Amino acid sequence: QVQFVESGGGLVQAGGSLRLSCAASGFTFSMSAMSWDRQAPGKERELVASISNNGRSITYADSVKGRFTISRDNAKNTLYLEMNNLKPQDTAVYYCRRPSSGARGQGTQVTVSS
Repeated sequence: QVQFVESGGGLVQAGGSLRLSCAASGFTFSMSAMSWDRQAPGKERELVASISNNGRSITYADSVKGRFTISRDNAKNTLYLEMNNLKPQDTAVYYCRRPSSGARGQGTQVTVSS
């Protein structure tokens, strides 16, 4: 059974930082590309960042380039998203997702106050 458990969200002031984690299980994590998506109320889901199975290929949405860093630890079956210089427009529920199957976690709320 594929499972993702996201953590690390919270309330932070603009300019602050958060680090999200996603513990994955139920599949061969080291063989799977992964991504972080986010969805704000009333808005469509946005792909924030993606990373190949070995971490060598990474892409970011233009809106987060230079501020967010996606990474993974295949030994720990864990995906990370380091978020710096957060802005109010980053407020959303953040989900880790396995693109090949579409499976994703329950999400973690990130709220950035101005």
